[in-house]
Amino acid sequence: MILAALAWVLLHVVVAGPLRPGLVRRLGLPAYRGLFSVLSAVALAALIWTYVRAPYVEFWPASSTLALVPLLVMPVAVLLLVGSLRPSNPTMAGPDMVLKGELPVRGFTKITRHPMLWAFSLWAGTHMVANGDVAHWLLAGAILVTAVNGMFSIDRKRAAQFGEQWQVFRQKTSIWPLQAVVQGKVRLKWSDIGIVNLVISAVVYAVFLYGHEKLLGVPVFHP
Repeated sequence: MILAALAWVLLHVVVAGPLRPGLVRRLGLPAYRGLFSVLSAVALAALIWTYVRAPYVEFWPASSTLALVPLLVMPVAVLLLVGSLRPSNPTMAGPDMVLKGELPVRGFTKITRHPMLWAFSLWAGTHMVANGDVAHWLLAGAILVTAVNGMFSIDRKRAAQFGEQWQVFRQKTSIWPLQAVVQGKVRLKWSDIGIVNLVISAVVYAVFLYGHEKLLGVPVFHP
């Protein structure tokens, strides 16, 4: 599992980082994206496959107190994930295919310009707290490292891609959630969050709660 976690991290930090420009020049952007997607799927499958078969080596025992951490935080993570899924989000993969003109600052990009990666980070961080064993830490830790790195990596790529447009967008937004709102750069409205996003998030979270133990074999709460 250590090798699978390392492969996942290297793929997203190195292949999608310093090696990306050379690979794009040789393969072309569409081919690179396709190959990277395939490799990501294979690496994720390997990470999950080895996680399921990994021996249980405990750092600390599970407890009902620690189990509350993901239970309380994951609704926010699900909401960020749902809210990030819109084509006008400049930090989504391949925004060059849908964005024209000025980069929009609306919806969840007012909260953070990386709502999806923050959703993954919150999932990973809370599950590392609630599950003190090596396998969970390798799985969630690999996701956490690539999610945090991805925020800065995407910023660099979008700066090179959009130039002045990105600089204007960056100045109005923030990586840290709600920082731009607190600093008065943008005004967050209830309409930016949206009742539809809230309803979808509630349904998705309910499905996760119901299917977590049935599908993954791991209870969401330890009495």
